[in-house]
Amino acid sequence: MTVLLLEDEYPAAERLQRLLQQAAPDTQVVAVLDSVSTTLAWLAAHPTPNLILSDIQLADGLSLEVFERTVVSSPVIFTTAYDAYAIQAFKANSVDYLLKPVKLAELQTALTKLRQWRTPAAPTDDSAQRLERLIESLPRQNQSYKTRFLVRSGEQLLPLPAAQVAWCQSRNEVTTLAATDGRRFVVDYTLEQLENLLDPQHFFRLNRQFLAHLQAVQRLHPYFNGKLKLDLAPTPSEEVVVSREKASALKSWLEG
Repeated sequence: MTVLLLEDEYPAAERLQRLLQQAAPDTQVVAVLDSVSTTLAWLAAHPTPNLILSDIQLADGLSLEVFERTVVSSPVIFTTAYDAYAIQAFKANSVDYLLKPVKLAELQTALTKLRQWRTPAAPTDDSAQRLERLIESLPRQNQSYKTRFLVRSGEQLLPLPAAQVAWCQSRNEVTTLAATDGRRFVVDYTLEQLENLLDPQHFFRLNRQFLAHLQAVQRLHPYFNGKLKLDLAPTPSEEVVVSREKASALKSWLEG
């Protein structure tokens, strides 16, 4: 089975490939793409894959744009926590939604569902039944996000509400939380883990080093080559730049 993987975070893409090899050793990942534009170009130039495994948020927008701009017959397994896109996912041949970080058992279940849907003898759902099944299976409805952290300050452990986290930074494999009052705490989470633990309505992955709370973003400045430079509060020790590909998604998130 050929698989096209759409994921803009390298560690997440690597992990998904490892899980795929465990769940279905006969799969072949034919490409790993990180943006809508590269996906459209790839689909136009290559045979249709047997499966697309896709994150919702890519480097230059939502992966759902791919299915709006071209005809894609491949079934899709989405790796996301966004239930707001259920209707669009239904139109994009969605097989399942998997919460990140994806678990092996969940991926195996999704692949089993894919094989069942492909079985000619299997009963065919009409559109209403399929949409109902998709919405009922959405994990986001039961998803709860992290509301507080237990952080170390000297010899003490302090509770820190997630609402008081201004931004998170990863540097030299060390992750630091900056509180809204300016305090800094080192935590045992990667930025990828924090991205999945924190509510995406309030937190946005700016780049490979920074994840920020909505209230921490003070100003956006045009930067060269279509990038954006951000002012965060409290001010980090290095400048925060958002890529041209991710600038549009950031503006949409800020507008709500």
